[in-house]
Amino acid sequence: MTRPLRVLIACETSGIARRAFLALGHDVWSCDLLPAEDGSNRHIVCDVRDGILTEGWDLLAVMHPPCTRLCRSGRRWMSGPGKWTPPKRLPNGRTWDSMKAEFEEGVSVFTTCWTAPIERVAIENPEMNDLARDRMPDGLPTPQMVQPFWFGEPEYKNTGWYLQGLPELTETNRLPEPERGSDEWKRWNRVHRLPPGPERTRLRNRSFPGMMQAAAEQWGGYALEQETAA
Repeated sequence: MTRPLRVLIACETSGIARRAFLALGHDVWSCDLLPAEDGSNRHIVCDVRDGILTEGWDLLAVMHPPCTRLCRSGRRWMSGPGKWTPPKRLPNGRTWDSMKAEFEEGVSVFTTCWTAPIERVAIENPEMNDLARDRMPDGLPTPQMVQPFWFGEPEYKNTGWYLQGLPELTETNRLPEPERGSDEWKRWNRVHRLPPGPERTRLRNRSFPGMMQAAAEQWGGYALEQETAA
């Protein structure tokens, strides 16, 4: 390695992705609106849109940007028939204006990160609904969809990666899937079965160590090859 890569892990508090890249010797920092769970001094509390993206990064991985209003599963809460007509119903205690404000925040974070002056970008986000796609930059690719069990994690969670200047992830340790309906299958669906509560969002948004190890090795290795060849 001629020099370590400068890597920014945005929108993550767990430190799982940061530690995976750090273990390979890279100069890695994470940032989020909240402090790091592990208390690391390599975590910066800030809004990713407030200037940190211009500080000379070789690779940006945006782990858990606000995407609830952008995804296909949440489309029914944003609009009725057609586009931007009043929804038939809203979540309890919510207004349409507050839902649209969350939508605008999701669009803003995604587009700011995607158009950042960084050569290699990976943004974790589900497949988007039509309302969100209408607001995305031209040429946005279809996300690569992967599962944690492709990387040795006994869990189901369809995970989308929007990639710019990086290759798609290759599975490293695919586990055999359990029989549908079995107790093991139910455990693999833990993320989807989490009950409502104050910790649900944080637990659903945690990165998978096996997937992040693969990302650090594959994306970091690819970036190093490019840097060496340049």
